Amino acid sequence: MSPLRVAVIGCGSMARHHIRQMLLRPDTTIPVVCEPSPAAYAEAARLFEERGLTPPPNEPDLSRLLATYPLDAAFIITPHAYHHDQAVACLEAGLDVLLEKPMVLNTAEAESLMAVQRHTGRLLVVAFPGSLSPAIRTAARLLREGELGELLSISATVWQNWGPNTANTWRQVPELAGGGFLFDTGAHLLNTVVDLAGEGFAEVMARLDNRGRPVETMGMVMGRLVSGAWVTMHACGETIPSCASDVRVFGTRAILRTGIWGERLELQRYGRHRLRKVPLPDSAGVWEQFLAVRRGDMPNPCPPEVGLRMIRLYDAIRASAAAGGQPIALS
Repeated sequence: MSPLRVAVIGCGSMARHHIRQMLLRPDTTIPVVCEPSPAAYAEAARLFEERGLTPPPNEPDLSRLLATYPLDAAFIITPHAYHHDQAVACLEAGLDVLLEKPMVLNTAEAESLMAVQRHTGRLLVVAFPGSLSPAIRTAARLLREGELGELLSISATVWQNWGPNTANTWRQVPELAGGGFLFDTGAHLLNTVVDLAGEGFAEVMARLDNRGRPVETMGMVMGRLVSGAWVTMHACGETIPSCASDVRVFGTRAILRTGIWGERLELQRYGRHRLRKVPLPDSAGVWEQFLAVRRGDMPNPCPPEVGLRMIRLYDAIRASAAAGGQPIALS
């Protein structure tokens, strides 16, 4: 089969991380990129040159790009505020789309994007490496099959020196970012917790702290699932240089440990004295998983409904924080 022709929309640092992986694949080709910053494009072009490849042209005008280049798919890795309109344009142009998290800024955008996806019939995958990983898929299956017994509670933490690292960038501009640490890196936290829970929240209580920055960099969330199980989430974006996570799921028959990106999976069953590693295949990364979904090798674990459920939870968290931590009921 001919390599998949994909346009990379955005050439920032995260996009360059993905491009490095994509250039290793014979089943993928990047005939064009879309990047308004000459400096960012130059950094991306260097990745191609390092592999002895001619860099693709840069067409900063997405409408002109879609009208000019024959393509099969788009990978959108741009500031959050642009996700909705860019994804709509690509879907309506007949492309399948892998869309970086968070999917969109608000519920209205999520519902609009879902309507376009249904109308066009194209594939839309939200790039949550946790939900796309073997660890979280296996953990979710164990929970659904009752391997942990009754779900009692989930405790999840993510930490990073996000505040200092993203100062003076678009990630701390509310109009472009839509939120702070809990909406950016913390989007993985929210998504993975809900994925593991397998059900919605009945209510949440939250406090957020900007620590003098334009957006929140710390957050504490306590919630109750529809089943009655409890959830705590802690996001600290002002710590020492680091980026890591820890998720514990407590049941009546076992305890499970994983991470928000699916970076591990351990299980301690009733009668055992310690957590034991669960054997898993290596995580393939979001682009390879997107290709697997597109080929029909696996169901889509991150459809746009995933983005909708995350933004609804984040909206409730912000509403509770604005009300001084008062409980917010979710329908």
